[in-house]
Amino acid sequence: MTNAPWRDPALPAAARVDDLLSRMTLEEKTAQLYGVWVGAAADGAGVAPHQHDMTVSHDFDELITRGLGQLTRSFGTAPVDPALGALSLARAQRSIADASRFGIPAIAHEECLAGFTAWGATAYPVPLAWGAAFDPALAEEMGRRIGQDLASVGVHQGLAPVLDVVRDLRWGRVEETIGEDPYLVGTVGAAYVRGLESAGIIATLKHFAGYASSAGARNLAPVRAGVREFADITLVPFEIALREGGARSVMAAYNDNDGVPASADPRLLTDLLREEWGFTGTVVSDYFGVGFLQTLHRVADSPAGAAHAALAAGVDVELPTLRCYGEALTEAVRAGTVDEALVDRAARRVLVQKCEAGLLDAEPGTDVPSVVDLDPPANRALARRLAESSVVLLDNPGGALPLPADTRVAVVGPRAHDRLAMLGCYSFPSHVGVHHPDQPLGIDIPTVWESLRADLPDAKLAFAEGCDTTDEDTSGFAEAVARATEADVCVAVLGDRAGLFGRGTSGEGCDAADLRLPGVQADLLDALTATGTPVVLVLLTGRPYALGRWQGRLAATVQAFFPGEEGGPALAGVLSGRVNPGGRLPVSVPRDPGGQPWTYLQPPLGLAGEVSNLDPTPLYPFGHGRSYTTFAWEADPAASAETSTDGSYDVEVTVRNTGDRAGAEVVQLYLHDPVARVTRPDVRLIGYQRLELAAGEAKRVRFGFHADLAAFTDRTGRRVVEPGALELRLAASSADVRHTARLTLTGPERTVGPDRVLLCPAEVHSVPEADRPSGTGDSVTGRQEPVTESGTGD
Repeated sequence: MTNAPWRDPALPAAARVDDLLSRMTLEEKTAQLYGVWVGAAADGAGVAPHQHDMTVSHDFDELITRGLGQLTRSFGTAPVDPALGALSLARAQRSIADASRFGIPAIAHEECLAGFTAWGATAYPVPLAWGAAFDPALAEEMGRRIGQDLASVGVHQGLAPVLDVVRDLRWGRVEETIGEDPYLVGTVGAAYVRGLESAGIIATLKHFAGYASSAGARNLAPVRAGVREFADITLVPFEIALREGGARSVMAAYNDNDGVPASADPRLLTDLLREEWGFTGTVVSDYFGVGFLQTLHRVADSPAGAAHAALAAGVDVELPTLRCYGEALTEAVRAGTVDEALVDRAARRVLVQKCEAGLLDAEPGTDVPSVVDLDPPANRALARRLAESSVVLLDNPGGALPLPADTRVAVVGPRAHDRLAMLGCYSFPSHVGVHHPDQPLGIDIPTVWESLRADLPDAKLAFAEGCDTTDEDTSGFAEAVARATEADVCVAVLGDRAGLFGRGTSGEGCDAADLRLPGVQADLLDALTATGTPVVLVLLTGRPYALGRWQGRLAATVQAFFPGEEGGPALAGVLSGRVNPGGRLPVSVPRDPGGQPWTYLQPPLGLAGEVSNLDPTPLYPFGHGRSYTTFAWEADPAASAETSTDGSYDVEVTVRNTGDRAGAEVVQLYLHDPVARVTRPDVRLIGYQRLELAAGEAKRVRFGFHADLAAFTDRTGRRVVEPGALELRLAASSADVRHTARLTLTGPERTVGPDRVLLCPAEVHSVPEADRPSGTGDSVTGRQEPVTESGTGD
């Protein structure tokens, strides 16, 4: 077969694969449709729910004689030195190629939610922190570095990013999401995809679709979202990441939508994804998702039936290991109950992707570097930049921050001196390392306590843990209160412990009944504030928690969402003043633990009103964040304008740093539609730009609004742009509007499709000194009294 057309790299990939498929047996074709998870346990403390009954034992050497589609998590299953892991993977690929007729290696995939999930690899901030940074360029650079690390050890595919939009803050996987707004999720997610794909790694969008809308915020629960919510919120980030990011793979979600499992829904995976959106890559199952069609969803009565349902819907690859797409499938094809054309369709997509990745051409070798560094200084520097950019200063009413250099500080709390406090559930130390307690972490993770000591060498610091993250023991309160009483200021570091399936307070399967701080941490905070010593609350969490209980009782509040291995120095920098906080909330912070908002994307009936005694208004709104400097916003006087229903309109604002130090402001553009044929969110984000400004510096931001951005799904299921009045609101948060442009869309109603304009581009121009107005405009500072930020009262 050395001269066969499929061997010719000069031919198009599709022609090569057609020739290859014509030569393959049914078993060889189905072998391309599943992965094998070597070393995965079927039982023990570390396995996922259902892993014990979904993991089937196979003879690897016999299995690979037919070829193999994917190798699952060679690095993410157990601690392994990266160089040894690369050598082991290369040898496995050599074995796969040598054992089969066509010599085609497998695609090796790994998790990379917040860094390559491998021992010794950089642990970056979690996606919720990416959202808090409001900086797609940083996300893209991170994606590129992660991709380069994956490629350096022989990995081809990364299972990220998560593009689920937060719908209920109690959901355990909030930390894995980018936020509660589809535009923010889509733009930051697309940037990460571009970075990953630029390194040659196949980015996998997940979870397609609806996973985060589960009833009761329970993991893997039914989804009852309406058609319009699904179209206008759930699907939007996937559209953006496919069109603007170029992702080549999509992962089918676990959930069902109105009774139809996503993994068995041809309307979702074929009609919409492929025929309407034009996606040509591969659809992979979430782990065990094909088998779950039989065991959890009960829409199939056998592995063969599950395979049939998934293949017919459009799931090309069964992950993580073989259960349904092997012998059960081939027997069903031969019995005539499954059309072989479905196997051919999926195998063609897999093989085209392998061809495009060069796997039909290269001879696998075993020459790998003897030393592999997955946490080099450049990675750590980027992790530090992203961590610093993502820290949100929620409030600083008395100016307690920055901390004086020579003060007495009590550092208290269960998250203050715990390295794992920085990491999310899909970091290697939290995900895998906790099951290997004798193994070193593999990376350096300074704690907040250690980092503050380094940042404040002249201060007198004392430490007390106070309590654990989760248990009810209050015996450590007395020492914590004593240390706080002796200090000039108390820094209380509280929050979450990431874990899996109930082994943490945040993470996959760690859903919350309400939004109270875990364990007895709220009681500890009460005890600390009762001392009379000013208390600075620092939260290290995977979700926001209700903070209304302490409104007016805290000297300052700082929020960090699992900021990664450099999170300790980043937080210490904010507390000491070395870093000026510039993060903004990607999710609202609720006032009450049982009355959490549904997220800020609410129509009028979802807002506070006289018809209910429950007020869902958040304590701190989406997009909120303070600074140690002040900013003035200047725009032309508001005037009404017109454009057509397929036209454009530019809106501008100039932002000046009126303080005495550099800082970051995030200009946010929101759309308000006063009247529509269906209810609309009161406001929704359609553009944003993070500005880094030196003291005294001014920049002008121009947003290019297109009428397509006002489109919504109507009662017939069409996405339309209506003529009528709109407001474009330039704001510092969803509740802090600085300037409003009133715009009227004229002309006929338009129906828009998947080629509609998705983004609102921003142009940034420096403002010459002579053009800068003096002493006018709205200003905001992180050191002002509460309720004075443009009168929002948050």
